[in-house]
Amino acid sequence: MVEEAPSPVVDSELRNRMGAAAIDVARSCNYEGVGTVEFLLDKDKNFYFLEMNTRLQVEHPVTEMITGLDLVEEQIKIARGEALSFTQDEVKILGHAIEIRVYAEDPENDFLPDLGRIVHYKQPTGLGVRVDDGYRQGMDIPLAYDSMIAKLIVHAEDRDKAIENTIKAINDYEISGFSTTLGFCRFAIDHPEFRNGNFTINFVGEHYKAEILREEVAADVTQAAYALFKQGRKMQEPNAIPTTRTEWGLQR
Repeated sequence: MVEEAPSPVVDSELRNRMGAAAIDVARSCNYEGVGTVEFLLDKDKNFYFLEMNTRLQVEHPVTEMITGLDLVEEQIKIARGEALSFTQDEVKILGHAIEIRVYAEDPENDFLPDLGRIVHYKQPTGLGVRVDDGYRQGMDIPLAYDSMIAKLIVHAEDRDKAIENTIKAINDYEISGFSTTLGFCRFAIDHPEFRNGNFTINFVGEHYKAEILREEVAADVTQAAYALFKQGRKMQEPNAIPTTRTEWGLQR
């Protein structure tokens, strides 16, 4: 549900070795086209082949954001028989990117799908913020397809800034009508183990419980109710006369 690039635990030497292994995999089957070779990395930085996907991955935008390349365009060019528009030596890593998958799932109920109509929908915006989606306000989330609503991708000059900007973008992302994974993703990337890069594939089992999000939601509701209460008390004060601004100045 959360992807990032570059990896906080992969240095240039390890990246080169992984890249060479990936090329060997492609050559061994005369592969031609865009594809993804996946590895698992252990605590001693030994990597093991997991699988190869003969297509673009869901997380390909993080690669695009840190390289400035359009992988979809390159995929089409290869299908046309054209050569790549760049060499490996020309590929540079610039900054850091994080992608979260926005699913119509309930993190408080074992991440089960949560269907419904999109009552309200507003994308986050800002420098380095990208949203890839296929839904709009008023549309229904169907049972027959993948529950992913969108991908939120954020790029910044370094990992810490990318994390902070992603949290802000999550907070600005407005979706109502059903449960989503936005709250869980905010919890995950703000967790100390994620921030320091010391996490494994067992992160959810080790660190996450549904009660965490329930407590956050309850706190948000309490804070909102208190703010409304204070606003109501303020409006009831004798001197609390509504003030509006016109082209002639302040008017009571």
